[in-house]
Amino acid sequence: MTSLWILFSSSFLASTLLPGGSEALFLYSLSEALHPAWLIVLVATAGNTLGSLTNWLIGWLVARKRPLVSDGDKKALARIERYGSPVLLLAWLPVVGDPLCLAAGWAGVPLLRATVFILLGKLGRYLALYALW
Repeated sequence: MTSLWILFSSSFLASTLLPGGSEALFLYSLSEALHPAWLIVLVATAGNTLGSLTNWLIGWLVARKRPLVSDGDKKALARIERYGSPVLLLAWLPVVGDPLCLAAGWAGVPLLRATVFILLGKLGRYLALYALW
């Protein structure tokens, strides 16, 4: 059970604005086979999704206090405005995924809609990793 909490924490932190990754631990968890693969996918997806929703929340809160200032945040906001909330399917991407979620919160993408698209993208990513494993 401890290994699942570590995987959840790693997945959560990896999808916040903090640097890090969860793929190695995810694949290690699969190789150790201490838990069913579906549970490992579920835990990693949940942690990663909640981390991205933390970015969304930060963007939502910041929008009430001050405008976005970094070029990366402005580019992410432009993508959200151009392509709409389905662009959050790409929240799993390194470098651009975190600012996309932040910009979605700032742009006022509804939480439920953001959650669905982020969740689907993250789940697809972990399923692809599992399939390649």
